Amino acid sequence: MRFRIVAAALVAAVVAVLPIAAQEQRPRLDIHWVPTPPAVVDAMLKLADVKPTDVVYDLGCGDGVIVATAAQKYGARAVGIDLDPQRVQEAKERVQKMGVSDKVKILQGDLFEADISEATVVTLYLLQSINIRLMPKLQKELKPGTRIVSQSFDMGEHWAPEKRIDVDGRPVYLWTIK
Repeated sequence: MRFRIVAAALVAAVVAVLPIAAQEQRPRLDIHWVPTPPAVVDAMLKLADVKPTDVVYDLGCGDGVIVATAAQKYGARAVGIDLDPQRVQEAKERVQKMGVSDKVKILQGDLFEADISEATVVTLYLLQSINIRLMPKLQKELKPGTRIVSQSFDMGEHWAPEKRIDVDGRPVYLWTIK
């Protein structure tokens, strides 16, 4: 009888902890994903002057529209990185649907830990606070001449953009690594 009570208590403890353990394994997302409108995607890639020789990295790639468009419309190679497994799956499906699987790689991971040194163009649609936290990584890992474009959010007062355009009421910013 004592064994059954102890066993029942252990089972109850494990069942109580399972939801917490499952929750801890999901990635902690800093922002909620919002899709980038097609006109803004085009403006970002034009402002960055993307060419077939470029390697475009989209940090927080969401559904992959920017990297897929960079490959399809501009002939660039591209890498999308996102923490959210659902967005990664959507991005992979978009890349396949747009027929650019040979030029685009989608990775699930933390953009702060990813190796971005191969990039010649980096695209962002992150909050200003995340852009600011990302600044040291961009300045350290990217080669001179690498272009960075961000939709809606700049890098704060310590790194003014070289150029800003407005697309349907949304600002798009450009920086170049010196």
